[in-house]
Amino acid sequence: MLFPFANTWPYDIVMKDVYVAECPFCHSPNVLLPIKVHELKSIHEGKKKLLVFPCCHNKLTLVDTDRDYLLADTAIRTKQS
Repeated sequence: MLFPFANTWPYDIVMKDVYVAECPFCHSPNVLLPIKVHELKSIHEGKKKLLVFPCCHNKLTLVDTDRDYLLADTAIRTKQS
């Protein structure tokens, strides 16, 4: 399945914790997400998940995942000028 690139954000798993290298909203580095590894599978299987970033409290609704990216229901990435 191809994700709309604007709605994706890369993540990493480090010792059973889910991180993003940078918050898409406030640009804080190395953000530990309040999500468990086993939840990634249930999101991929169709369960939606509200993700609140602990650094700035902005919210995203996750609708799918793959091994590298989180997929939100809205655009996360903006076009760079």
